[in-house]
Amino acid sequence: MRVDDVLLDAFGRLPELVDGAIDGLTPEQLRWAPADGANTIGWLVWHLTRIYDYLADSMGEKHLWETGDFAAAFGLEPDPANSGYGHGPADIAAVRPRDTAALRDYFAAVHERNTGWIRGLSESDLDRVVDTDWDPPVTLGVRLVSILGDCTQHVGQAAYLRGLLPRG
Repeated sequence: MRVDDVLLDAFGRLPELVDGAIDGLTPEQLRWAPADGANTIGWLVWHLTRIYDYLADSMGEKHLWETGDFAAAFGLEPDPANSGYGHGPADIAAVRPRDTAALRDYFAAVHERNTGWIRGLSESDLDRVVDTDWDPPVTLGVRLVSILGDCTQHVGQAAYLRGLLPRG
């Protein structure tokens, strides 16, 4: 099996997981938090998509968050530095997806761009250094695993929160 096939299979599982976490939810349910200051389903799916969008840096491209028309559907500015890292309660509450389509559209655009780029990556591509701000420097392979881990962790959290939604 080729390395791009493995990566495409791994990242290819995300759309179904994202859809399962948000399908049929109202805007109010997307913004519901189990406690004051806690993450919401909408914030978690937005955040995982923002992190997934950071693969643009490794491609030498701009984030779709910055170049597309996605931010308005979340009540936010298209600031490429706003990814959710360091968000406090007020920042979490400020991420207000208009509906599930806003989340799906942004995720689908990022996923399509990323998987198109991943297709054709070789084993030697994974050794390319993509971030020298760390010691040791981060390679593309490490970045891909890190992003996949963040995405799967956050979509699992979103699915868990969905199970906690008040009934009725």
